[in-house]
Amino acid sequence: MAMDKSLICCDESSKRTDPYGELKIFAGSASSSLGQAICSHLGVDLAQSETHVFSEGNVFVRVLENVRGRDVFVVQGTDYPVNDNFVELLFWIDAFKRASATQVTAVIPFFSYAKGDKKDEPRVSIRARVCADCIEAAGADRVLTMDLHSPQIQGFFKIPVDHLYAMPVLVDYFREKEIPDLVVASPDVGFGKQAYKYAEMIHAPGPPRVVFGYKVRRGHDEKAEMLDIVGDVRGKNVLIVDDFTVSGGTLIEMAIACKERGCKDVYSCVSHGVFSRGSAAKIAHSPIKELVFTDTIEYRFETLPPCCKVISVASLFADAIMSIHRRKSVSRLFNY
Repeated sequence: MAMDKSLICCDESSKRTDPYGELKIFAGSASSSLGQAICSHLGVDLAQSETHVFSEGNVFVRVLENVRGRDVFVVQGTDYPVNDNFVELLFWIDAFKRASATQVTAVIPFFSYAKGDKKDEPRVSIRARVCADCIEAAGADRVLTMDLHSPQIQGFFKIPVDHLYAMPVLVDYFREKEIPDLVVASPDVGFGKQAYKYAEMIHAPGPPRVVFGYKVRRGHDEKAEMLDIVGDVRGKNVLIVDDFTVSGGTLIEMAIACKERGCKDVYSCVSHGVFSRGSAAKIAHSPIKELVFTDTIEYRFETLPPCCKVISVASLFADAIMSIHRRKSVSRLFNY
């Protein structure tokens, strides 16, 4: 019986369009909502899978769809519980590779161990490097992540890393508010370069357009002490920007310091809002009028106060995933 040539042409056309096969997007237990939102933007169904944690804490994952020859993306953040979610990510990567997926991309909205990016004390581990080695050893072909604490962490990987920024989404939100007499503030000089980009994109009038905090940490208790602010905030509205906050402590200390120096309203935005236990009450009683963060982290220890607002970065991840799948440039997403 002769084969229908139109089917052959259709199949060959499909292969030219998708050189790595059909797109499949899965979500681990840490990022199910974000995974679903990404799929909604792309107009595809979230692929079926299951995760089970046994009574002693052992994690079990299973892929419920055929991924042989598919281009697989697994969305799994490493927020609380950090170690469980990280190990689950490794198991997902291994499961997809053993099921003969053509390419596996680990989509890590929040890479928690990015904070361990250097050996700044005697006899400590460079934790981000260890995690990078594990992800590679599990079989990931590439990584897609957002706002690493230090961009040079990309160099810890021998596989390609696509590094997204939440800045365009956060800037759009505050630009629409049209806050007068706005100055952008960085809690420390380490985030200063990004703070200048925020000021440029929001069109902060200045001078000054950017001010900097000088903080110190005297231990590992997540408490920062704000010693001084470089720049004048008197009579200004202040937007404090940072890549992440664990307890809100640094943002609050910076907000208090700005208020003591005569600023008007204080706003803040971060890419990743961890918010450990006790953060909600501190933020509610702080001078921060509005605190905006993205949906890269889904777990919440407690209900956050009304001043906290979540905006989604699902569209950014969706665009990046489709660019990777279609073998197009991801850098075009940074033209802001």
